[in-house]
Amino acid sequence: MPTAARLRDPRLVPWAAAVAMGLLGLNEAWFDPEFHPHFGQLALASAWISAGFVVATRWPCGGAVVVACFYPFSTLLGAPGPGGTGLISMLIAVAWAGYAGAPARSRAAVAACIAVFVVTDAVQHGITWDSIFFPAIFVPAWWTGTLVRREQQRSRQLAAMAAEIDAQREATAHAAVVEERARIAREVHDSVAHSVSVMTLQIGGLRRQLDEVLRDRPAEREVMLGLERLGRQSVEELRATVGILRGADGGHAPVAPASLARASELVADVRAAGLDVSLEVSGDLGELPRALDVAAYRVLQEALTNVLRHAPRASTSVRIDRQDNDIRVVVTDDGRGPTVAAAVSHDGVAGAGGAEPSPAVDGSPVAVGGNGLVGLRERTTMFGGSLDAGPRPGGGFTVDARFPLDRRWS
Repeated sequence: MPTAARLRDPRLVPWAAAVAMGLLGLNEAWFDPEFHPHFGQLALASAWISAGFVVATRWPCGGAVVVACFYPFSTLLGAPGPGGTGLISMLIAVAWAGYAGAPARSRAAVAACIAVFVVTDAVQHGITWDSIFFPAIFVPAWWTGTLVRREQQRSRQLAAMAAEIDAQREATAHAAVVEERARIAREVHDSVAHSVSVMTLQIGGLRRQLDEVLRDRPAEREVMLGLERLGRQSVEELRATVGILRGADGGHAPVAPASLARASELVADVRAAGLDVSLEVSGDLGELPRALDVAAYRVLQEALTNVLRHAPRASTSVRIDRQDNDIRVVVTDDGRGPTVAAAVSHDGVAGAGGAEPSPAVDGSPVAVGGNGLVGLRERTTMFGGSLDAGPRPGGGFTVDARFPLDRRWS
């Protein structure tokens, strides 16, 4: 226990009183002219008081009675009393009994102390004012100790109740979060995952029906296979997300984690979908902080998806550059899309990842809205990075995301 805590320990009270009252009794006997002739007897009475407090360290109520018996003891020795030291000692002793003793025992102890003093005084002097004075000071002292004990007990009870209420509040909040996550998981599973699964199955069925035709057209067949593969991958990722929301793995096979180490796979999938894209990687992409690695991969994925959506026939380059202090992901397209009008995204920046909007069925331009750049900027800002995204002077669009590596991310 630290020194400060030890000094605040209430169990030190009788020990401190044993020393302090013994010394105070000796000083009173030596310096008081009335008591000085009886210094030897009063020194023994002071030792008796100290011994009573030592007893009170283990038996508070019995110790109070022992302290009270100093009065008849000093009277038998022929010393006057009880004196100021004796009365102060009694106030401390009965207060300690009220604080540290059981309620019934402490009441009996204070009654015994009053009886000892009243009987001793009556035998020595008869019924006097002291017969009323002793109960008048002993009872309030005992009551003070009892009140302190009750307040400490109530404080502990209130602290326990507050802790219990906090625990219940946390449990309720956690239950609400779990319920909301389960609801979101159901919505994702019942709507998005189901729809993607159906589309993937339909693409697979269409590919098998057109298998004879696609044998002589390997490029188109590869696109169909890529779409089918992407669909299955999306379904698995959605299932994994649902499992995370539900707090379980759902029994599904593990999905390859999103990572810049898989950038070549992502570029290959987008290239199979018809986008002319090149990839340049500089630096080691291994041992990146996990959360940062996922965020950078998602930025790359979103940027390529937007190019494919808004400028599907643009020439696109991807550059991933890892330095000692940061990692940059740059996606640039030349903007040679099928339309002539530039789209404005939801956050007010043209293109949202591609320089031009996708056309409608009749060939007219369609304005593209969404939160693409907002999401990219939020991902980079979360890790203390920056995002520069906007049209290029010569046409096209650039997304330049920078993630610092001088911070710890799990």
